[in-house]
Amino acid sequence: MDLKVNSSVATRDERDAVDSVLGTPTQYTQGGTRGEQDLRISRAGEALRNLRHMLLPTLHAVNDRIGWISRGSINYIAQQLDVAPAEIYGVASFYALFSMTERPKRQVHVCIDLACRAMGGLKEDQLPEGTHPSPCLGTCERAPAVLVIEAGNPARHEILAPATPEQIKSLAKGEWPEAEATVVSATPQAQDTSSKLVLLGRIGKVDPLLISDYQKHGGFDALRKAIQIGATGVIDEVNTSGLVGRGGAAFPTGRKWAAVAGQPAFPHYSICNADESEPGTFKDRVIMEGDPFALVEAMIIASFATGSEQGFIYLRGEYPRAIRNVQHAIDESKKHGFLGDNILGSGFNFNLTIVRGAGAYICGEETAIFNSIEGYRGEPRNKPPFPVEVGVFGKPTLVNNVETLVNVLSIVKDGGAAYAALGTDGSKGRKLFCLSGAVAKPGIYEVEFGITLRQLIDLGGGMRNGSTMQAILLGGAAGGFVGPNDLDLPLTMEATRAAGSSLGSGVVMVLDQSVDMVDQLRRIAAFFRDESCGQCVPCRVGTVRQEEIVSRLAKGVQSQDIELLRELGTVMRDASICGLGQTANSAIDSAINKLKVFAV
Repeated sequence: MDLKVNSSVATRDERDAVDSVLGTPTQYTQGGTRGEQDLRISRAGEALRNLRHMLLPTLHAVNDRIGWISRGSINYIAQQLDVAPAEIYGVASFYALFSMTERPKRQVHVCIDLACRAMGGLKEDQLPEGTHPSPCLGTCERAPAVLVIEAGNPARHEILAPATPEQIKSLAKGEWPEAEATVVSATPQAQDTSSKLVLLGRIGKVDPLLISDYQKHGGFDALRKAIQIGATGVIDEVNTSGLVGRGGAAFPTGRKWAAVAGQPAFPHYSICNADESEPGTFKDRVIMEGDPFALVEAMIIASFATGSEQGFIYLRGEYPRAIRNVQHAIDESKKHGFLGDNILGSGFNFNLTIVRGAGAYICGEETAIFNSIEGYRGEPRNKPPFPVEVGVFGKPTLVNNVETLVNVLSIVKDGGAAYAALGTDGSKGRKLFCLSGAVAKPGIYEVEFGITLRQLIDLGGGMRNGSTMQAILLGGAAGGFVGPNDLDLPLTMEATRAAGSSLGSGVVMVLDQSVDMVDQLRRIAAFFRDESCGQCVPCRVGTVRQEEIVSRLAKGVQSQDIELLRELGTVMRDASICGLGQTANSAIDSAINKLKVFAV
């Protein structure tokens, strides 16, 4: 049957935007021919439905060109993909960067999240006319931040940070932000010639757009060695290194790679989770902007080791410069024989594609990425089966984040044993920390595991003038708070776990006496309410009830509300499908228990 949202018809610009991704239509399933028994026969539906994974890029194309996604454009996409318009509407309406109602071509998204509001940024009730509230934009070292998007052919995307209220008003009136600050400003260590950096070693020293510059500084040497020692040799080195995932789950990387490589089902896929959306986190953005070829090389090595011939970089839609730089690195790598067929004469074929996210924190969950890439709502899947067995398109899939992958380059070049000698017995190697808030030199810091909170803050120049430490948020909104008495806490997974906290994605957000902690907790509660995908009841209902309780506590503490909040947190932790619901109460609970916020 022909299903339509209504009789709306796509405009010429909307059709051109869709065709720019899917090509000019050559066949439809709608209105098939009549058969001998007067039955309507529809052909070619399966071929069209095999393009379902092109839905997200197609929605981006329309939204970029027009500024919103109309019913007519949905009908046209439905014809192209043989997908019911209601399904397309369900996917499009899932993502915050898309609009289903007409809006101005210019959108000014003002960050109202933790770092920006702590640094004097605008709050929800202070936004100028013509602007919209946004969750963390991942530029916390230069907070407060604003993202400007202007639809057109081509669309324009740019971030301005720091942004004053006057600048934000000007942007809403039509001014365009100046070019974004150089990524070197996010890496204070890179300006110190005595620093011996590895993960950040090329940032500020090489032109991120020149593959020749990358190669002069050791680029693709790790790939050549990986091919020399073979896939099994690469996995052995990664296992020896003790490297674990840097996204927060800390699963052993070598075990994951070996599990994918050993799966008998083919093809295998590899995915870089670059949908960095945890409030306070910006390390992956800095790498992608400042050293994009490193990510491409690391993806090639990971895919070589696991037998994956197709890879995806699921890259956050709010990172315009990272998208541009990584796409350029992919294109240049293809031109120079590092991507495509028979890479460096090894017989290994590998292609890499960017999938642009569209504003959904939940898509940082590894199985939600699969659904999003496949053209469905970005909702997590139940496990088991695990991704190493059944991942994207139902095949064995490797998922690692940016920081995890770029660690592999030095592991392959220098050996796993050398890497394992760094850090501590329980936390081996190097770690990137996102230091933000009331410190003199906010930015990304590369250190060995085991450095204390005090030492890291000292590395960042200590507290800024006039600031007295009130609290530190570790791990982002899904992490936990510690106080000034915890400055000698070693930054290792085992030590933070024993202290009832978490390193998470490496957030270290220092909050001074000017920060309203109740306001921070209300924002955390609102963040999880907004970002819950709504699939499971404990999270869908629990995050709403949590925000209601925090709002009540902000008006007057009631002991029964604190007990109810703790009970609710336990339910969400134990019964939610994925990590969002399981950690939605962590920071709030730690603030109540450790910092005595809402003390009765």
